Amino acid sequence: MIEFFFDCSSPWTYLAFRNLQPLAAELKEPISWRPVLVGGIFNSVNQGIYTAREDMNAPKNRYILKDVQDSAREAGLKIRFPPQVFPVNSVKAMRGCLWIAQDPQARGRFVDFVEAVFAAYFGQDEDISQDEVLAKICRKVGLDEQAFFAGIVMPNIKEQLKANTDEAVRRGAFGSPTFFVGDDMYFGNDRLSLVRSAVLRARGNAPPSPP
Repeated sequence: MIEFFFDCSSPWTYLAFRNLQPLAAELKEPISWRPVLVGGIFNSVNQGIYTAREDMNAPKNRYILKDVQDSAREAGLKIRFPPQVFPVNSVKAMRGCLWIAQDPQARGRFVDFVEAVFAAYFGQDEDISQDEVLAKICRKVGLDEQAFFAGIVMPNIKEQLKANTDEAVRRGAFGSPTFFVGDDMYFGNDRLSLVRSAVLRARGNAPPSPP
């Protein structure tokens, strides 16, 4: 099983979300979707990220922005950093992911919902912290919006999001997207080839090491 700790506020996570699915299908390996709050991870173990983002015109940050676009092109996506709200408060969206995954009538819409949240934020510059945006997404993917908003304030859903975030930190995560194959952790969309190798290695049929 591939564990995918993710937050919909990250463009690199959007790329990983898209690219992980065909990889998992190729490997016939299930994905364990683990919604988290990446801000909670940053606050716990990676506060330097905030300083690093202060000057987006710095050479490294200019390259990072280019890298996102290059990677998006390869994935067949169009991604832009929302000019109005970045970063965004994704807590309601991520609670929504948890509620959908746990609700018998909603869980079949999980992947569609996550895709729609990413697309709304990184494609249409919509503020996914706002109820009206989330309601529109619910309607788009066929979710009962009243049940959705009732679900995301349930204590067990709030507690599970915090627990997922704490677990990610405890296991060594420092951002999103983070993958685990067993105890092996991998960070970033560009590490999916290593995730693939880890799955094969865990099965005992990893490719031979180079001479």
